[in-house]
Amino acid sequence: MTAPADRSLRWNRLLELLAESGRLTVEEASDRLGVSLATIRRDFTALADQQLATRTHGGIVATTVAYDLPARYRGTGGEAKQRVAEHAASLVDPSEVVGLNGGTTTTAVARALAGRPDLPTSADHELVIVTNALNIAGEMVLRPHLRTICLGGMARRESYELHGPLAERSLAELRLDTVILGVGAISAEGGAQCRHLDEAGVNAEMVRRAQRVIAVATADKLDRTALARICPIEDIHILVMDTAADPIAIAAIEEAGVQVHLV
Repeated sequence: MTAPADRSLRWNRLLELLAESGRLTVEEASDRLGVSLATIRRDFTALADQQLATRTHGGIVATTVAYDLPARYRGTGGEAKQRVAEHAASLVDPSEVVGLNGGTTTTAVARALAGRPDLPTSADHELVIVTNALNIAGEMVLRPHLRTICLGGMARRESYELHGPLAERSLAELRLDTVILGVGAISAEGGAQCRHLDEAGVNAEMVRRAQRVIAVATADKLDRTALARICPIEDIHILVMDTAADPIAIAAIEEAGVQVHLV
């Protein structure tokens, strides 16, 4: 049986190829990915079911969302990032209200969440995604059995994130069960950090409104510094990171009371 992480990696690679060309045949995708025709047909059907592509005879064509995504969001940035995303998504109860800030790792988490087979089908218990990232909202709004709430604000073209007082005021009216927090840097001393002051404000408000904070990052973000602090390390409940993380830095984070999941 194919592991979920392997499947998600294939799907994201297919979306990358689809964004480049606008269409793919089963044979082309099989050759590029080195998997069987039957596997590609199942993948194409799954992407069409999630409205990320349109099935055609012998292939798929891109939806507007898949075709228009900027390059940095078409894939998830490699196997380590995908493992982090899959694990973080598995920690979420499928009927929660989940906040996601912008970034390639949180985009991967959103896709993994949307692809879970156990999502409720009842409108009374559906998974709710709250995000300030236009690209995440654009993908999630197409998914069945999901409710998507996009915060208002000024859009940053480099990251697709909405920021500013309007976004922060929108959050003041919401309650979040879990926030999946992407970071630009993280350490025991510096906490969770990002590169832009205005984005830090929205991210910090998400943290304040959440019952649980799950930070997600690859090991290259560990013990780095960035311009703006989102929150102290004590505000984070769980850190999900890949196994390349420096054990000394991880030990310091654990000593601060954070659960660390290395995947």
